Amino acid sequence: MAFDIDMIKKVYSQMAERVDKAREIVGKPLTLSEKILYSHLWDGNPSTAFERGKHYVDFAPDRIACQDATAQMALLQFMQAGKKNVAVPTTVHCDHLIQAKQGAAPDLKRANETSNEVFDFLESVSNKYGIGFWKPGAGIIHQVVLENYAFPGGMMIGTDSHTVNAGGLGMVAIGVGGADAVDVMAGMPWELKFPKLIGVKLTGELNGWTASKDVILKVAGILTVKGGTGCIVEYFGPGAKNLSCTGKGTICNMGAEIGATTSTFGYDDAMERFLRATDRAEIADEANKIREYLTGDDEVYANPEAYFDQVIEIDLSTLRPHLNGPFTPDLATPVGELGEKAKKNDWPIKVDWGLIGSCTNSSYEDLTRAASIAQQAIDKKLRPKSDFGINPGSEQIRFTAERDGLLQVFENLGATVFTNACGPCIGQWDRSDRKGEEKNTIVHSFNRNFSKRADGNPNTHAFVGSPEMVAAIAISGRLDFDPMTDTLLNDNGEEVKLDEPRGLELPPKGFEVDDNGYLAPTEDGSNVKVKVAEDSERLQLLEPFVPIQDSELQGVKLLIKAFGKCTTDHISMAGPWLRYRGHLDNIANNTLIGAVNAFNKKTNFVKNQLTGEYGGVPDVQREYKAKGIKTIVVGDHNYGEGSSREHAAMQPRFLGVAAVLVKSFARIHETNLKKQGMLALTFANEEDYDKIQENDTFNFVDIADFAENKPLSIEIMHENGEKETIKVNHTYNDAQIKWYREGSALNLIKKQNAS
Repeated sequence: MAFDIDMIKKVYSQMAERVDKAREIVGKPLTLSEKILYSHLWDGNPSTAFERGKHYVDFAPDRIACQDATAQMALLQFMQAGKKNVAVPTTVHCDHLIQAKQGAAPDLKRANETSNEVFDFLESVSNKYGIGFWKPGAGIIHQVVLENYAFPGGMMIGTDSHTVNAGGLGMVAIGVGGADAVDVMAGMPWELKFPKLIGVKLTGELNGWTASKDVILKVAGILTVKGGTGCIVEYFGPGAKNLSCTGKGTICNMGAEIGATTSTFGYDDAMERFLRATDRAEIADEANKIREYLTGDDEVYANPEAYFDQVIEIDLSTLRPHLNGPFTPDLATPVGELGEKAKKNDWPIKVDWGLIGSCTNSSYEDLTRAASIAQQAIDKKLRPKSDFGINPGSEQIRFTAERDGLLQVFENLGATVFTNACGPCIGQWDRSDRKGEEKNTIVHSFNRNFSKRADGNPNTHAFVGSPEMVAAIAISGRLDFDPMTDTLLNDNGEEVKLDEPRGLELPPKGFEVDDNGYLAPTEDGSNVKVKVAEDSERLQLLEPFVPIQDSELQGVKLLIKAFGKCTTDHISMAGPWLRYRGHLDNIANNTLIGAVNAFNKKTNFVKNQLTGEYGGVPDVQREYKAKGIKTIVVGDHNYGEGSSREHAAMQPRFLGVAAVLVKSFARIHETNLKKQGMLALTFANEEDYDKIQENDTFNFVDIADFAENKPLSIEIMHENGEKETIKVNHTYNDAQIKWYREGSALNLIKKQNAS
C-alpha cells in the first residue's frame, strides 16, 4: 500500500511551480538535489539564491523515521515539547535491540523478553502521538522505509545516519540527531547549511563479480571518510540508469561513510519498477506526471563541471570488486590486490565469519546474488571454511526469500539465518567462537568496520564487500582469495572455480508477506498512557538542561585530549550499551570510554586534576560535576564521525562537559552538540592542538560577546604557571546561539509552545 499518499500528492502538486521559480532565481539549470531542496523550503516558494556551504536554510521535511535505539531519546525529548501529535508523518522501527546469536526465532523471542520494557514504551508513545510503529522482527529501518515510505523528490530526516539509504528512491534523506527530529515533529522548521554538491557520473554497466556496493567502496576510497562532509552526492549518467533501485540504495546508504549530508539518484525506470513491485503504483503514476522535475536538468548532466563543486567519473564496465578495511570503510583495495596488502600489514588471512545483510545489503536482489554463490558451493561440493550469518532486510523480504527457496540454500550451506534486524552490524552479536581480544578477520556486507564495531574485539579485522563477494570469501575461508582467478579444492579433491554471481532485481512472483509487523496509531491518543516505570534501568524521563553560564567557563578543566580517530562509537559505544539508550544517566557511564587519551595512548584512563590520580573518563567527569566544575573535550579531525547519535552529544552535556574543541567535526555531530546547548569549536590554528597539555585549565576570555561570525579566545593555563591565548572558531548563527543561551534547542521549543 502507499502510505501518506495525500501528503505525497501535495508535494508533487507544488514541485513544478517551486522548481521553476528556483531556476529563475538561481539563473541556471538545476541539479536534482537543488530541485528537492528548493521545493522544501519552510517559507514555501523560493525567493533567495542560497550560497552552497555558507547559508543556513530552514526546510520543511515531509516525514521522519526513527529506529528503536535512537527513537527512545528522541521521543523522550518530544514528550517535553507539549504537543498532542507529531506534525509530520513519523515512524518507529524496532531493529537495533535484537541480538544475533542462535537464529531468527530464538533471538527474537529473547529480545522480546529482555527488551520488552523498551518496546512497550516505544509502542505506547507512538500510539499516543500518532506515530506508525514497526514491531521487532518487522525489518531493518532503512529497508522498510525504502519498501514503504520513500518516494522520488521527497525530503526525509531520520535519527540514524543511514537514513540516506532512501536516496535510492530519489529522495533527499538525511540522518540527524534526535533534537533535529523533535523540531520537525513539533511543527518547527529544520535548519541545514545549504550543501555543496558532488556529482558522480556513472557510465557503462556492471558485469561479472562487480556489484553496486563496489561503486561506493570505490567512491569511499577516492573521497575518504570526510571528503563528502557538507555535501550532497548526486549520481547520474547512463550507468546510473543501469542500476537497480535497491542497488542505488546501497550506494546512497554508504554515503554516510564519506561524511556526505546525503546521496541521491534521479527518478528512472528502475525506481518505477520498484514502486510498482512494492504495491505503490499510485506513487509511480503521480511521479510520472512530473518526471522531468524528479531528476537533474539535461544541461547539468551534459556539462556537470559547470554545476557541481566536484565531479567524479566511474566506468562501471571496468570497475573491479573491492574489499574495504580494516578498521575504516575508506581503505579501498581491489580484491585481487588484497592478499599482498594483508601480508604486508600482518592482517590475518584466515577468515572466520562471513556476514550478509544490514541496512546496506539485505534486499531481495542481494540475497539472490549471494544465494547463487552458495548454491554453486553446494553443487560443486565445496565446504565453507568460514561461518556464515544472514540478516534479511525486512519480513517482506524474508517471507518472499523463504517462499522462493533462497533461505533454504543458505541453510543447506550451514548458514545461520538471523532475525530481520541489524544484528552484528551495530554490535548486537553474541559471537561464540571468539573470546577476549584475539586477532582475527571477518568479512561482511555492512557499512562500517570501526574497531570493536561488530563484536567488541579491538583486534577483529573487518572488511566490507558486496554480499556475493562475502559469500565467495567465506566459502574459501581466505582473505587473499580472488574468485575471478582462483580455484578451490572440493570434497572430491578436485580444483573447481566459482562462476559469476547471478541475481534477480525483483521477485518474479512478486513480494509476499503474511504480517509485515506494522501497527497504526490510534486516531486519538489523548488517553494513551506512556509506559515508563519510575525504577526502570532502561528508561528515564528527561529534565531540561540548565544553560551554561559565562562564569562557569572560567577554570574549565581538560577532561580528555582524544588522539586520532574519535567516532561516535568511541564517544558512546553500541553493543551491550544499547540497552541503556533510553536512560541518560546510565548510558552516560560509557561516555568517551573508547577514546584514546593522547597523553598515555590508553582508553578510558584520564587524569583527575582534583586528585592527581587516573580513572575512567565517566568516573573522573562525575567528580568534576559533583564539584560544579565544567570541562572541555579536545579532539582531532572529523571528530564524531559515525551515526547521528544523540547520545554522543547528550551524555557529555549531562555530565558537565561545556565545550568540545577539535580540528574539525563530522557534520552530524557538530549539529548535535549545538542542539544540546554546548559549545562546538574548532582550532583557528590546527597546530594549537599540540599545545594542549594534560593538566591544562581553560578560561573563555570573550564568551560574553559570543556572536555570529565572531571567533572566541581561550586562555590556557599550563601546570607550570605559563599562560597562552589561542583563537577558536565556531559556525553558530544567531538562532543557534539562542539554543546555547537557552540550554538546548528543546528549551526554546517548549518556550514557544507555552506562549
